[in-house]
Order: sequence, then structure tokens, then C-alpha cells
Amino acid sequence: MTSIEELASRVDRLESRAAIRELVTNYAIACDEHDIPRLQNLFTRDAVFKSPSSFLESSGREAIASMFIEVLKTRGPGYHWTHDLIVNFGDDENSATGVVYSHAETTPNGVVSIAAMKYKDKYRRESGVWYFSEREIHFFYYVPMEQYIDTLNREERLYVGQEKRAADFPESAQSWKDFEKTYK
Repeated sequence: MTSIEELASRVDRLESRAAIRELVTNYAIACDEHDIPRLQNLFTRDAVFKSPSSFLESSGREAIASMFIEVLKTRGPGYHWTHDLIVNFGDDENSATGVVYSHAETTPNGVVSIAAMKYKDKYRRESGVWYFSEREIHFFYYVPMEQYIDTLNREERLYVGQEKRAADFPESAQSWKDFEKTYK
């Protein structure tokens, strides 16, 4: 590879990182503004949306949009914000993976709630545009605001309606299990 080709590749990676960061931000905005066309167009046609808790599961752009319509029907105002984003590129210049940490303040069924999430993403560039090809949401917690303090120290930190479920992380991480076994 010549130095010009190497430089072009490095610039492409920088521009791709910026485009993926905008993709992640557009997802948060679309959720908050209940903008289904915007949200739908962030995913590839064959995209998958899933969660270890099976709280949210859909395959295909149309099905993902339908899933979000049902979720957002019960939700009033909400505010999502993203914090940390790590993007990894492999040999294929049109695909990448990423991890996104974020929080949300939401109002499912009128209940003021707070959530902390980690997304494990797969991105694909099609016709020069980056999209989600897979988005897997992992909840650290999703709880009604008044239960936040009492819930944070328990594994059941994911509220789906009135049902309490075990959180998706960190207890499921192998490093967490190894630490607990070794040091506690």
C-alpha cells in the first residue's frame, strides 16, 4: 500500500467513525422525538434488534419500526443520551462493530423511569452510508425513578411493566464472574 493509499484509508476510518457517531446520535433523537421514519432509516433492510432479556426483539427494518411503534405508544416524553462509543474496524472497509454506553429518562405508561444501557452494535456501510445491521441492547437497569435507590444493589434491575427481571449486565460478563470467584 502506498503512503497515499494508507492516508486515504486512515481518512476513511476517521470519517466513518464520525458517521457512526452521528448514526448513534440520530437513534437517540429519533427515539425521543418518536420519529419512526428517521428511526427506520437508520437500519439495514435485514437488520436485527435484540436484547438478552428478550425485552426487545425484531428482525428486518420494517419489523424494527413496528416494534418501536408499539414501544413508543406507551411512552410519553423521554430523553436519551450517549456517552462512550468504541468503534472497531476489521478487514472489510464497509463493516464495523461497536459498543455504546448510554442513559435514558423515559415515561413508560406515565411512570417516570431511568435506564442505563450498553449497546453492542454491528454497522454496515451501503452506498456510502453507515447503518445499524445489528443492535443488541443490554440493560444495567431500567427502573421507575422512585425505586432507583432501592434497586441498584440487586440483580433484578430491569422492570418490564410490573415484572422485575435480572439485569443484562454486568453480572453476566465472564470478567465479572471471574472477579467474584477470585476476589470475593
